[in-house]
Amino acid sequence: MVDIAQNDALPNRELIVFRLGIQEFCVDIMSVRDLRGWTQTTTLPHSPHYVRGVINLRGAVLPVIDLASRLGFPPAEPTARHVIMVTQVANQTVGLLVDAVSDILNIGDEAIQATPDVVSDMARHFVRGVLAIEGRMISLIALENVMPIAEREAA
Repeated sequence: MVDIAQNDALPNRELIVFRLGIQEFCVDIMSVRDLRGWTQTTTLPHSPHYVRGVINLRGAVLPVIDLASRLGFPPAEPTARHVIMVTQVANQTVGLLVDAVSDILNIGDEAIQATPDVVSDMARHFVRGVLAIEGRMISLIALENVMPIAEREAA
């Protein structure tokens, strides 16, 4: 675990870092319920392009979202090395397909820089901020925006 807290007086947060291709992203660790190896999904008809399908998670149906595809990158070609991060999005449990989980960061809020103004509105919709740590650029995902509002309400 990397500890980059700047000021002990400010509360720290833990972020789990993962890769999509060569880029690194992170989410609040409190949103992650489980990490699972890749499991073949059952496709649902008429699903959005980024929904890989569903899996059985301890008797419950878990939708799995290809996070790369959802963020506008080429879709993942899952292998045994891929990971499904089981996350809590609003009131719904959702699996996010990522290439690998690499780190847990313990940071203060001051380490999170604003998303640059030059990026599109869509990028700002998904990226809450950017961390520049040890020569790495890690984007903080706005997990609540991964699923469109209509889909969250339908769930």
